Amino acid sequence: MKVMQFTAFGDSGVLQLNEVDRPQPRENEILIKVAATTVNPIDMKVRSGGMQKIMPVNLPYTPGSDVAGKIEAIGRGVSRLKIGEKVLASTFGGTYAEYVVLKEEQAATIPDNVGFNEAASLAVPLVTSYSFLVEGGDLKARQRVLIHGASGGVGSIMVQMAKALGAYVIGTASGDGLALAKSLGADEMIDYKTQDFTKLVKDADLVIDLVGGETQGKSFGVIKQGGKLLSAVMPPSEELARDHHVTAKFISSAPSYQKLDFGAKFVEDGKIKAQIAKVMKLEDAAEAQDLVSAGGLNGKVVLVVSNNI
Repeated sequence: MKVMQFTAFGDSGVLQLNEVDRPQPRENEILIKVAATTVNPIDMKVRSGGMQKIMPVNLPYTPGSDVAGKIEAIGRGVSRLKIGEKVLASTFGGTYAEYVVLKEEQAATIPDNVGFNEAASLAVPLVTSYSFLVEGGDLKARQRVLIHGASGGVGSIMVQMAKALGAYVIGTASGDGLALAKSLGADEMIDYKTQDFTKLVKDADLVIDLVGGETQGKSFGVIKQGGKLLSAVMPPSEELARDHHVTAKFISSAPSYQKLDFGAKFVEDGKIKAQIAKVMKLEDAAEAQDLVSAGGLNGKVVLVVSNNI
């Protein structure tokens, strides 16, 4: 089968299209014929070698954190999913490929009202949104949530899930992302390039940090006492958390079908819609990664692996 992988760390030029043996599912595993995957920021962080101390990988390495496709084989012990079912899943590595083997517990059936490209673009964002809003944030109706990076691949889905949960949603973005997030239900949008969110937001129950850096540090001042700051990009300052009497955590979202099923219900009801910035071929993965690295995209970059599913 064809895979896009790298044998050395570096820029996008290290990505190569190779042929490897097709994997076989073991106990409690499923074999998925991949229709589509997407490019996520973690793909470039791993490729650069910058994650080796935290999340080391062995070379050659096949990137990819999400997948949509059809089950072609199952291992012993698989009972919830069946051969021939269309599924979406999130994982760590391996989806820039024609086939991928995953644990059954990582995959869920694709809602009937979305195709493979949309499903792939939803997998990681749905899992992440649940992990931050429900699991970590315990977000309730009428609470105020500030989402930094509200028009990105994850942020745009998080805005929709937060609204579906009944929250008052404030987001930061720029350019076309402001109108996009507003159209997805955000109650207020702040242009981070021209506006100071610290002067416009107060008493937030929850801040979701998808940006990091200086933005994260400034966010402590807009959270009410007893509120929460959850980051997907860097560990927050424990000292600032104590000073502002808030809870602050770095969260790494663990994949599960329960999280996907939770989000899928909103997708089926039309309350969450996939946001795709561009569709490209697996062979163009290097160019796709450079596009995502450059920033400014609203939604996900999808890599089509196979149209024959």
